[in-house]
Amino acid sequence: MTQHQEYLLTLNVPPSLEESVVDSLLLLESEHGFSSFPINAHHHENKGLSLAEQVSGRQKKIRFQMYVNAEGLAELLTRLKQDFAGAGVHYWVLPVIERGEI
Repeated sequence: MTQHQEYLLTLNVPPSLEESVVDSLLLLESEHGFSSFPINAHHHENKGLSLAEQVSGRQKKIRFQMYVNAEGLAELLTRLKQDFAGAGVHYWVLPVIERGEI
């Protein structure tokens, strides 16, 4: 099995936490920077959805994505879990096979 050196971390964040997450990521992830953009999250559970979100079938979120090296990933996740415990932030990590600039 190949050991990856870099990962793509994706966070789906409630809009109310956008500025707090930006501030945290600016402090924690300075090597590559990060991207953020609005998304609509769709899920079969209605937990935490407003009436309007239940009717429309979507919930507004802000997605953050950043490249993180293997050494920094655990530290970044630990810090985010401490800072945003119970805040409804969803995340996932994927290995980066290749990246570059064209």
